[in-house]
Amino acid sequence: MNGVVVFVPSPLLTITIENHGTQPDIHLHAGGQGVWQSRMLVTLGSQVTMCAVLGGETGHVLRPLLEAEGLTVRYVEGSGRNGSYVHDRRRDTREVVAEALAMPLARHELDQLYDMTLSASLDASAVILSGPAGDDTIPAGIYRRLAADLRATGRMVVVDLSGERLAAALQAGVDVLKVSDDELMADGRLTRSDTGAIIEAMYHLHEEGASRVVVSRAAEPALALDRGEVVEITVPRLQAADTHGAGDSFTAGVTVALTRGASFHDALRLGAAAGAVNVTRHGLGSGDVESILKVRDLVEIAPWPREHTGTRLSPQELARRAQGE
Repeated sequence: MNGVVVFVPSPLLTITIENHGTQPDIHLHAGGQGVWQSRMLVTLGSQVTMCAVLGGETGHVLRPLLEAEGLTVRYVEGSGRNGSYVHDRRRDTREVVAEALAMPLARHELDQLYDMTLSASLDASAVILSGPAGDDTIPAGIYRRLAADLRATGRMVVVDLSGERLAAALQAGVDVLKVSDDELMADGRLTRSDTGAIIEAMYHLHEEGASRVVVSRAAEPALALDRGEVVEITVPRLQAADTHGAGDSFTAGVTVALTRGASFHDALRLGAAAGAVNVTRHGLGSGDVESILKVRDLVEIAPWPREHTGTRLSPQELARRAQGE
């Protein structure tokens, strides 16, 4: 077994307007969380199979764009359309021109997508469950069922989810959870964003079913929990062209490393480097592999709290020390 399967219920068609000299430059790409994860997985040399639903005019346009990404695309013909957006970046910021969410998937489409994902996963080492573009696209319970069945067959399950989908996946248990502090705040799992509160939330997520937890914090060092140890991940601060897609690149880097037998700390280094390099580019989920590997060597991982000497501390003590920093 090798490679990674990415569950992408409904990819996006992205249309971005940029400047090219004095003329507008219009870019069409496949996008969305799972696509950006897949793109970085391919960049890092992983064999990737994407399982998705493609329908409508947007789906017809997406198909060749996805196949050009260097991954294997397995898809269900959808009766509705995929989502899409038009963003204007001619002023160096993203201005939303128009956005259209994907249509909800029909029951038979959900069944086909589920069976397709399960079948493809039996030939892979790991599966990333990514979220759809739109709350109504797919029922949250699909994530619980998929996570349970994938773990029952011995697959490593990585999720980058929030809200009801995260709660559903945790019911079945996951091997790695990647989430941002903003998402935890929006879900009500955080009422404040200080380090102590985040550490407490990480332990709660572990108790709910996540074996390992990674929380990204925008420009602040990410935090990770594994086997009762909390670590802080620090990367060189690079100049950002676009911060979108950094978290998805982080997830991809961690997953690639773990499928190759790396330690969790080494996986965190590769993930953090992939996310850091991604922000220097306009292409989401992209990066130069040589740059990523060089930045990886500069990533620092330190136990939390920093004076930690090997004695395992309780979640309450970790939180208390973090609040007093």
